[in-house]
This record gives sequence, C-alpha cells and structure tokens, in this order.
Amino acid sequence: QVQLVESGGGLVQAGGSLRLSCAASGGTFRSYAMGWFRQAPGKEREFVTAISWSGGNTMYADSVKDRFTISRDNAKNTVNLQMNSLKPADTAVYYCAADRRLGPLFTKEDEYDYWGQGTQVTVSS
Repeated sequence: QVQLVESGGGLVQAGGSLRLSCAASGGTFRSYAMGWFRQAPGKEREFVTAISWSGGNTMYADSVKDRFTISRDNAKNTVNLQMNSLKPADTAVYYCAADRRLGPLFTKEDEYDYWGQGTQVTVSS
C-alpha cells in the first residue's frame, strides 16, 4: 500500500514563501505521476499542479502559475511544491496525490489513486 506524507505547511505572511514536501513509501514512486491539490474552508478540493513520472512534464492551475513550482526526486521518493508570492487566497489544506498509470497528467481528483493526509498552509494578510 502506498503511503504519502506531506510536510512543510505553516503560517506565512502574504508575499512570503513555503516549500511543501511529500514523501512516498510502499510503492514504485518513480512510475507515478504526482499531483498537489488544495482545499480551502467551505470550498471543494481543487487541482494545483502535477508532474509526470520523469519530471519532464508539469501542469499548473492558472491561479498558481508563475508562483508555484513542482519538482520531484525519484531517488528520494519525494515530490516538492515551492510556493512563492503567497496570497491569502492560497490558504488551504494541501494534499499530495499519486496516479499509478503512465499517461497524461490529470487535474481531476478521481484520477488519482493515493492521497496524503494533508498539510495546512495559512497566509496572513
């Protein structure tokens, strides 16, 4: 069974930066596409970004493009999310997710097979 554990969340002022990490265990991480989603209070969970198994392809939601960067280290079984120029609207619980299939990147959460428990990111104004 694949386990995903997020870390790196916290409280930051608007304009600041945070780096989230997701550590994977129990599966063949290097073959999974990985994604980050977030859920703000009272809202549905939404797609943030995704990265292919090789790291060669990435996809971003328009709301985070040019501010967030996803990367992965297959040797360490980790995927990272560098978040810069944070805004109060970025406040949410951030979830790491894994897609077992080789293929295109997906933005819908039901396309992902494994999920972490989430890490809280709070951006103060």
